[in-house]
Amino acid sequence: MKSRLLVVDDEESIREFLRLLFEEEGYLVTVAGSVNAARELIAERNFDLVLCDILMPDGNGLDLLQEIKEKQAQTAVIMMTAYTSTQSAIEAMKRGAYHYISKPFEVEELKVVVSKALESTGLRAENVYLRRELKQKYQFDNIIGRSPKMQEIFSLIERVAKTHSTVLIRGESGTGKELIARAIHFASPRASHRILSINCGALPETLLESELFGHEKGAFTGAVGEKKGLFQEAHLGTLFLDEIGEMTPAMQVKLLRALQERKVRKVGGNREESVDVRIIAATNQDLAERIESGDFREDLYYRINVIPIHLPPLRERRQDIPLLAQHFVEKYSQQLGLPPKPISAEALRHLESYDWPGNVRELENVVERALALGTSESLTTRDLPLHMVAPDQRPAATVTLPEEGIDLEQHLDEIRGQLMAQALERAGGVQTQAAQMLSMTFRSFRYYAKKLGLTGGGEADGRGEA
Repeated sequence: MKSRLLVVDDEESIREFLRLLFEEEGYLVTVAGSVNAARELIAERNFDLVLCDILMPDGNGLDLLQEIKEKQAQTAVIMMTAYTSTQSAIEAMKRGAYHYISKPFEVEELKVVVSKALESTGLRAENVYLRRELKQKYQFDNIIGRSPKMQEIFSLIERVAKTHSTVLIRGESGTGKELIARAIHFASPRASHRILSINCGALPETLLESELFGHEKGAFTGAVGEKKGLFQEAHLGTLFLDEIGEMTPAMQVKLLRALQERKVRKVGGNREESVDVRIIAATNQDLAERIESGDFREDLYYRINVIPIHLPPLRERRQDIPLLAQHFVEKYSQQLGLPPKPISAEALRHLESYDWPGNVRELENVVERALALGTSESLTTRDLPLHMVAPDQRPAATVTLPEEGIDLEQHLDEIRGQLMAQALERAGGVQTQAAQMLSMTFRSFRYYAKKLGLTGGGEADGRGEA
């Protein structure tokens, strides 16, 4: 992708000369004739490099340099001046300038300095990203499983990771689809670049389009500045599209075009940008059924289903439960500042016999809750939810039709409302989590919550970053 340059100088002839010079070099160049004009541009968008004069009528370029480094730390800044002094050069470097150059400058020298500054900035950003991400150890050994099904998946991941092919991960909610996606990315040739993720079912169509492709300033109400989309941000890396089956037909068309052309256009824009992004998609739905019902495009399905990976539910790999439980004990013991607790044989037996409708995520929550609330030196059946330990104590579901009949829809809405309210309470008001507890899509949950007058907290941000 083209680097973005900002030239700040009060002399129009210099601004235009530098704009033409660097546009011929393939950069996207914006110019500003004053400190205040530069401030407005920096508030609206990000720049990879700023060429800035020191002395200007409405301010000092050194002060602008400091503001840039505070707001956009990864932006390289090259200071320019016709009044060379050792003191100003030292001050510029102290405030974070990449280089200090005197006017009149040698054109070839300036081009080399700009090229090296952009290269240095890119490497520094990648190093920061890698240090942050690799701490989370998204490696194969962080995915727990010794069952034959999981061993087959590990082998497949290892082969898939070496390619650039699109991957479709299928599995129930809570099976660890995003963890698999990250394992593929960090074992791939793209590992030095970013992996970004978004939940396609958690955002309205207009917002999802803006998140994926970006938008221009003024493209819609609230678009106060230019914004890059996830396709641009993940250039040379990986984009994880979770719950792709929830995407609307209109967005499916736009996504299909982006995948076919490898180009994106911002909302409100008329210029296309080329992108090189690996797509890993995931869904808990049967896309073949959605194709039959007309809710999912067949051509998009074949575009994303190049390499399919099916994650089995936890109930189909019960021998992995002790390993997973122990992993979560160690994880949350460390977070809570507690010594790791052993799991009693009786408690482990109940964990292994339970069907886990919420899969690995539900097991993780049960272990975390048991450690946080448990008072004994080991995890016992007393620390497990009652429905796991004594399922026969749950009240039997008996329904009797009254003599006068019943309004079935109203009755079902009452039951639905009670269960949704309980789920919201357990999820702390977060609708996306409550929807997962009831195996509902976020869109369906939001519809019934509004219909039934339920109130909850935030809907949870659908966008995530590695």
